[in-house]
Amino acid sequence: MSLLSIQAPSAVVMIRPHRFHPNPETATDNAFQRTGESGDEREAQSLAAAAHDEVTAAAAALEAAGVRVHVFEDDGTRNTPDSVFPNNWFSTHPGGHVALYPMYCVNRRRERRADVIDMLKVQYRVQDVIDYSGLEYDGVFLEGTGAMVLDHIARIAYTARSYRADPLALERFCTHFNFEPVCFETADAAGRAVYHTNVMMSVATEFALIGLDLIVNERRRAEVRGRLLESGRTVIDLDSSQIDNFAANALELSGRDGRVLALSERAASCLSTRQKDLIERSAQLLPLRVPTIEMAGGSVRCMLAGIHLSPRQA
Repeated sequence: MSLLSIQAPSAVVMIRPHRFHPNPETATDNAFQRTGESGDEREAQSLAAAAHDEVTAAAAALEAAGVRVHVFEDDGTRNTPDSVFPNNWFSTHPGGHVALYPMYCVNRRRERRADVIDMLKVQYRVQDVIDYSGLEYDGVFLEGTGAMVLDHIARIAYTARSYRADPLALERFCTHFNFEPVCFETADAAGRAVYHTNVMMSVATEFALIGLDLIVNERRRAEVRGRLLESGRTVIDLDSSQIDNFAANALELSGRDGRVLALSERAASCLSTRQKDLIERSAQLLPLRVPTIEMAGGSVRCMLAGIHLSPRQA
């Protein structure tokens, strides 16, 4: 097994929150979100402290596996309850390219930080930064690698249609970054569209985790499965319960001793022995404990902004 993969970055950005709480502005279309708000100040402080500690422990576990982790602090003064999910507002790409994205919820737009981009420019080779955030003024949104699941090898941007994945913004991104858009309609058991593609799908180097039954159109479902198989990947189909437990919200990373699949303990525990065996043919499972953060409707993949850039030489 090769230690290097264009699909699996060896470094990530994480944001450590100091005033975490589930975001009321995102609750309308995020079926995965759970409230933790009772109005009790002590409960709020306990919730925030738990999320802070979960990010600290997750970063340490990733570093122990040989993944480089850049942790930034969010002191909460800008009212950014979802800042722990940085993969929605920026992405990085081989060749030195960075993209900034238009965010659906107003309070999420404050998550964009110049210091993160400045760090990337200092530590890695950055050629350009393409900023799509101005599309917010036109009501056009594309929430990064939450809205898109990118196959960096086959150059496909898998995208579930939603308020957070506008076709205009997707077309612009795919044109600039040389991806083919593969879009599909989704619906859960209650008929709700999936709010972010990365809660139903994850593409790794040699396998893909996906809730195929969420894709409404049978022909489109078969096409998506076919594209994944054509790219040489093993397709690991997830049932609705596994999707609800964030089994698809995982990110393959390149560690010291090979590739690892970062996912939550909750996600790992709901996988079958057969599914785990298929994953571990090419990547070791790396379960992280993030139950508090999962209350906000995202899990480990959402917490990790992969760095697909070349490091600068010291």
